[in-house]
Amino acid sequence: MALESSRAAFERARRSVGGGVGSGLRAATRPHPLFVREARGAHVWDLDGDRYVDYVIGWGPLVLGHGDPRVLSAVSRATRTMQVVGTGHALEYLAAEAVLEAVPHGDRLLWSNTGTEAVQVALRLARAATGRRRVLKFARSYHGWQDSVLAGMAEDEGDRAARPAGRGQSAGVLDDLVVGRFNDVPLAERLLGESVERDIAAVLVDPIKSNAGVEAPTPDFLSALRTGCDRHGVVLVLDEVITGFRIARGGAAEKYGLLPDLSVYGKAMAGGFTQSAVVGRADLVDQVTAGVAHAGTFNANPVALAAVEATMRVLADPEVYEVLERNSATFHSLVGDALAGPGGGFRRIGSLLQYVPADGSTGLHGTGGRWAELLAGLLAQGFLFMPDGRVFLSTAHTAADSEATAEALAMLSPR
Repeated sequence: MALESSRAAFERARRSVGGGVGSGLRAATRPHPLFVREARGAHVWDLDGDRYVDYVIGWGPLVLGHGDPRVLSAVSRATRTMQVVGTGHALEYLAAEAVLEAVPHGDRLLWSNTGTEAVQVALRLARAATGRRRVLKFARSYHGWQDSVLAGMAEDEGDRAARPAGRGQSAGVLDDLVVGRFNDVPLAERLLGESVERDIAAVLVDPIKSNAGVEAPTPDFLSALRTGCDRHGVVLVLDEVITGFRIARGGAAEKYGLLPDLSVYGKAMAGGFTQSAVVGRADLVDQVTAGVAHAGTFNANPVALAAVEATMRVLADPEVYEVLERNSATFHSLVGDALAGPGGGFRRIGSLLQYVPADGSTGLHGTGGRWAELLAGLLAQGFLFMPDGRVFLSTAHTAADSEATAEALAMLSPR
C-alpha cells in the first residue's frame, strides 16, 4: 500500500489545521497519519481505496464496529426530525433510562459531550457536596486534557506535587491535585486518612489503567478506595470513559463489583457519535438544581442521544459481550503468539489490549522499541494500529482478521 494520498492529504491539512490533525495524538501515527474515506464493520478504506483491518476503532468507541445499521437507522430517523433544538425532547429521558438500566449504581445522569467535559462536571459535583477542593488521582492515569487533571505521567509522582504535562498549561490549578500510585493500597489509605487536612473532595480513578499499560486493579485496591471514601466523607468518582460499556455492559463497576458515587462515561455509549454522561447518586447529581453550574449548547443533542439509546439497546443482549470476548481472546492468542518474544507482549482485559515492551514503558504519545518498529510495516500490509500500543476489538472483527494480522506480523518479525 503506497499511502501516497494520505501523505499528500497530511501535507495539505498542515496548511490549514494545526498540526495537520484534529486531535494531537493522531500525529504520532507512523510514517504519517492515515486519511480514510470510508469505514464499515472492522475495516477502513484510505483515500487510495486500500482497505485496512482497523484496530483503532475510533480510539475505542466502536464496540459494534463502524456503521452498525441499528445505530445508523436510529440516527437517520433523528436527523429527519431535528438536529439541535435548545428545548427538552423525549430522547433526553429515553436514552438516560437505557443507560441507567445498564449501570448498577445510577440514580440520575447529566449529559455532556466529551469525557474531558464530563470529568469536570463530576468533580464540580464532588466539590459542591463536600465543601472541599482537592482531588486524589493516580500517577500515569489520564482523565482528559483539561488543565486541572492533566498532570505529568511519571510513576514516581506518588504523594508528590503534580507537575504540568505540557507547555501552556496552568501550573496553578495543579495545586488542586493530590497524586497517589495505582494499586498502592497503604498510600491511598494514608492519603484518604488525611483528607480533611489535605482538603480532598474526591478520588478520581480509572479502574483499569487504560492509557498506561492496561493494568488491572488488585483485589483490594478498589475496595480500599470505597471504604476510605465512606469513612472520610470523600466522593468516589470512577472514570469509565474507556472501560464503560466495553469491559462489560455495566462497565468496570460491574466487572469488579464496585459501587462508586459518580461515574463518567463516554466513547462506547454512543456507537461512534459524540456523547458523554455523569452517572450517580441522585443527591449528588441533583445539585444542578441547587446552584451547581452545568451547561452546554450541545448537551443532550437529539442526534447523539438517538445513537446512545440505540447502542444501549443493542448492548443489552448478552451475546454482544460473548462475541466481543471471543474475538478479543482469538486476537490475543493468535497475534500475541506471533509477537511473543523478549521484546514484550500484550496485556488483555476483555476487549481492551495493550502492547507492553519488555521494560514496561508505555505512554499516550506512543510506545517505542519493537512496537514502533512494527507499526509502519503493519500499516503497509493493511493493518491499522494505535501508536501507543493499545488495541481495541469490536464485534465486527473476525477470526480471519486475527489470522491475517498474525501472518503479517510473523513476516515482519520472524523468530
